[in-house]
Amino acid sequence: MKYRCIDIFCGAGGLSYGFSFSDCFEIIMANDCNTDAVKTYKTNHPSVLMRCCDIAEIKEEELLELGRVDIVIGGPPCQSYSTLGKRQMDDKATLFWEYIRILSILKPKIFIFENVVGLLSMLKGKLFETICRAFDDLGYRVSYSKLNAADFGVPQNRERIFIVGCKKSIGNKHFVFPSQKTKTKVSLREAIGDLPEIESGEDGNNKNFLFEANNDFLKFVRKQKILTEHTSPQNNSNLCSIMRMLKDGEGREDLPISIRPKSGYANTYAKMWWEAPAPTITRNFSTPSSSRCIHPRDSRALSIREGARLQSFPDDYVFCGSDTAKRLQIGNAVPPLVSIALAESVREFLFLNL
Repeated sequence: MKYRCIDIFCGAGGLSYGFSFSDCFEIIMANDCNTDAVKTYKTNHPSVLMRCCDIAEIKEEELLELGRVDIVIGGPPCQSYSTLGKRQMDDKATLFWEYIRILSILKPKIFIFENVVGLLSMLKGKLFETICRAFDDLGYRVSYSKLNAADFGVPQNRERIFIVGCKKSIGNKHFVFPSQKTKTKVSLREAIGDLPEIESGEDGNNKNFLFEANNDFLKFVRKQKILTEHTSPQNNSNLCSIMRMLKDGEGREDLPISIRPKSGYANTYAKMWWEAPAPTITRNFSTPSSSRCIHPRDSRALSIREGARLQSFPDDYVFCGSDTAKRLQIGNAVPPLVSIALAESVREFLFLNL
């Protein structure tokens, strides 16, 4: 018997990836209101029933028609909780109530709720308490953990909060989160060093890889021989000069006064570290004025393929929409290698308790 799952606020499908990767699970429905993300999800998960709409439009009758649902996964929009944002309780910040509504109707055995670490401190911790109390009131034993994607073979330091709820009726054990999978973190060089060297504005598609997949990460992501989405954004000559002047890991403050941008934070106009995991990837991974995203070897902004690699998306994963839309989907996603680890822990929990 396969466990039946739905993915709400599914985005490009990063969290779904681990559950579709395993033979133990079947994703029967997904939902998101972003049309480009929906196209991406449907392209990569063609057998899943997709509902492209505001989640509030999905009525109880429609959910009950799905039949048995064992697992609900998803991460409501998190920009409102980010420590880098305004941290306001706007409409998006209250979408967790829709997640709770879905749980109250479907009553799955287990759920996974993903969000940014800033959720823990939002409203001085009261919001997190409210959410966990609501899960408890629905009959779930709640556990949570802060996971760093780099601990699971993702070449990126990316911390996120995962709340897992298990029906109290199926046992008295708390969910056991996956433990660190790799002792040595995957570096930028190991993750994207095989991609052709290109300059600002240059197209690297259909070029040959520089070498064969020589580590576990490359063996995971190298799913096709034809390289796609490897084009560097075109930047002006002044920015190109800045990027070439920077050394590995250097940033705005390391530049001579004569060429240093007058505005920007410490992590802007900054090169990444070639021998370390990337910093957290956001939608701005091609914009040096907004994030640390300058390629340490090639002195340019990252390509879409490189951003996807740093999130651990395999090379055959297709992203739809404009380049801006693709970067948004990649920056918002749960890394597939993290979802694989979570799916395995869910499988083990259900095997031991059912």
